[in-house]
Amino acid sequence: MTSLYHDIIFGPVHSRRLGLSLGVNLLPTESKLCSFDCIYCECGWNHDHPGGRRFNARADVARLLGETLRRMVADGTPPDVITFAGNGEPTLHPEFEAIIDDTLSLRDAHCPTAKVSVLSNATQLGREEVRRALLRVDNNILKLDSAFDRTVRLINNPQGHYSVEEVVRQMQGFEGRMILQTMFLRGEYRGESIDNTTEEEVSAWLHLVEQIRPSKVMVYSLDRDTPCQTLTKVSKEELGAIARRVEALGIPCPVA
Repeated sequence: MTSLYHDIIFGPVHSRRLGLSLGVNLLPTESKLCSFDCIYCECGWNHDHPGGRRFNARADVARLLGETLRRMVADGTPPDVITFAGNGEPTLHPEFEAIIDDTLSLRDAHCPTAKVSVLSNATQLGREEVRRALLRVDNNILKLDSAFDRTVRLINNPQGHYSVEEVVRQMQGFEGRMILQTMFLRGEYRGESIDNTTEEEVSAWLHLVEQIRPSKVMVYSLDRDTPCQTLTKVSKEELGAIARRVEALGIPCPVA
């Protein structure tokens, strides 16, 4: 069953990719707010959560994060990473850049070894303040699930204008100061077959990876409940084969 995060600060949880991760949810705590409506989202479909659409206040985020970090440090269990994720797309928050500044200050004051990560679907890269904020964090993790607009529409269901070509151009602007993250899966949705592991898909995606030249690529598959029940997880062996093709380009590619 899919579920929402009902707190502004959640966890910590042991992340497959990031270590002991303390989550920060800038989105509504009783509903989902996202510029994608991914068929694999652990928070469910956008229309399943039609409640309030109020972003969490910057002051509340800073206060609760500070309290939690002080408690974790006092307990001898500081987080490895502070991760912006939650019930949708964190960079939609109108004060995202200021919240990142607050978070970096709190991190430096209480647990300077912790990394700050943002999991983003890359739909807001056209906003200068979002780009500036993402360049300040330790792990700027941006999603690209396919090289083809048609496949992105099937898997991610963008809620507005989206162009793979445009997003890749924006990613190139980070000059390698980003991590690329891709979900590989198979299945069926609304009568259409979905498989971004075919040779056509992977070859085209690798071509874009080479153009973007991220510092790292993360490939993964399903690990939690999904709103679309007809999806199939891709095996670690298959992910490993894709990862080796990325590493042949000189780019690290851990499999999660």
